[in-house]
Amino acid sequence: MDSLNGDLGIVLTQAQDAGRWVYEEQARSQGYSSIAGLDEAGRGPLAGPVVAAAVILPVGFDETGIRDSKAISPKTRDKSFDKIMSGALAVGVGIVDAKIIDEINILRATHAAMKAALNDLGVAFDYVLVDGLPVQGLPAPSLAIVKGDAKCISIAAASIIAKVTRDRMMLEMDREFPGYGFAGHKGYCTKEHLEAIDRLGPCPCHRRSFAPVYERIRECRLPGLE
Repeated sequence: MDSLNGDLGIVLTQAQDAGRWVYEEQARSQGYSSIAGLDEAGRGPLAGPVVAAAVILPVGFDETGIRDSKAISPKTRDKSFDKIMSGALAVGVGIVDAKIIDEINILRATHAAMKAALNDLGVAFDYVLVDGLPVQGLPAPSLAIVKGDAKCISIAAASIIAKVTRDRMMLEMDREFPGYGFAGHKGYCTKEHLEAIDRLGPCPCHRRSFAPVYERIRECRLPGLE
């Protein structure tokens, strides 16, 4: 029993020392060498694409400022984005637009974006750490980690790439489709956004299969129901 407790203490100490690298270290201990973090941004909004990112970080990458993208300021996200882009071994991005989301549903679209992000890495990888629930059909063994963007450095890095990429796309959409407030709410379901849809009708980047948009099209007979 003393030996077992001693071994357990060693394991716990190693995990604490590894911090948010613990999942990468576990994968390497199993023989994997090129480990990609995978996350998405934009599952919930009423407009715009769902964006996924995959990131392979080098061992010893400085994790300062690399956190769950939702937990840091836009300024810090932008700085961390640049840091990841310049220091990562590989970065891949996958984007699925609103039209495809309406055709295949948001879950399938999210998984499609994730697979596209991995394909976009352009380098070999042999293990994937993915945020949230398991994703079927990934091209390598994977581990799904609930709230992985807060627990795992590779997933946190992917969350920043996905979030910043999508936010920048929404700024472009704000310029292309003024009046909806995309620069502020980024397509999410806010009072301002709903009022804009009531006033202007949906634009091409709206997800017509999402209830708040569909209901307004149907009930108000706004253009875009077809």
